[in-house]
Amino acid sequence: MMFDVVGFGALNVDKLYLVNKIAGEDEEAHIMSLNQSCGGSAANTLIGLSRLGLDTGVIGKVSKDQEGRLLLENLKKEGVNTHGVILSEGGRSGTVMGFVDPEGQRALYVDPGVNDLIKPDEIKPEYSLNSKILHLSSFVKGSIKAQKVLLDKLPSDVKVSLDPGRIYAERGLDYLKDILKRTNILLLNEGELKLLTEKKYRTFQEEAKVLLDYGIDIIAVKRGDEGSYVTDGEESYFIEALKTRCKDTTGAGDAFNAGFLYGMVKGEKLYDCSLMGNYVAACCVKEMGATGNLPNASQLRKMDLNSLS
Repeated sequence: MMFDVVGFGALNVDKLYLVNKIAGEDEEAHIMSLNQSCGGSAANTLIGLSRLGLDTGVIGKVSKDQEGRLLLENLKKEGVNTHGVILSEGGRSGTVMGFVDPEGQRALYVDPGVNDLIKPDEIKPEYSLNSKILHLSSFVKGSIKAQKVLLDKLPSDVKVSLDPGRIYAERGLDYLKDILKRTNILLLNEGELKLLTEKKYRTFQEEAKVLLDYGIDIIAVKRGDEGSYVTDGEESYFIEALKTRCKDTTGAGDAFNAGFLYGMVKGEKLYDCSLMGNYVAACCVKEMGATGNLPNASQLRKMDLNSLS
């Protein structure tokens, strides 16, 4: 089978608590409701792409526990091929406990479980070789080695996209240099960009230029309610965020990735890819959870930019 996008990242069950406020040190807050869903950055992006009609597959690891069964069932239900998922006999599947305030801001606590126990020889390399794009997201600890080994086996005609998240970004360029040298499309937010370049530059445009020197073809900077910035070194665009009611920012960056990569697969222009990313992200934040309100292909084709307000 030929895939449009194969994702390789952590698979987690997200437990999102709506709270009256995000508590600081020595503060208390109370829980108003609980929303449980399946997540993981790469998985969220794949579900978004599958909803848009692309053929997707996933590489990851779960245990044979209740959370693992839930994760696999959800991916299959969403049309994501799961033949690349490794089943662990022991341990526990990954979970994320999140606290979301009434403005949609959040604090997350990650229990990686077996996500961080992926060995290079457990991965079927042919699974990702038959893909137009291999999309990588972060692990808390050890499984980055498996990502690097897989990249070494990847033919040049397979594009690589990377969303480093804060976990990879705060470890700096030296930690990620082997992956960045093989990355074609880098998708990250302003905070992650500053961490990755060690805050040495005045503007995110200067920071993006530094990363282009690593041989990255395209950098998309996700700027929240400020929209997005995208550059390939020749073309550069600021795309304003769409006005919408924000209920929960969980998964907004992953949703942007889905819209952007969909445009890449379809051969759209750079500006239009970012516009699609902004649209899918705006749909995402209207509801609790990372994937509950992601659009389908028909909605994206219409892309009624006035319908979200």
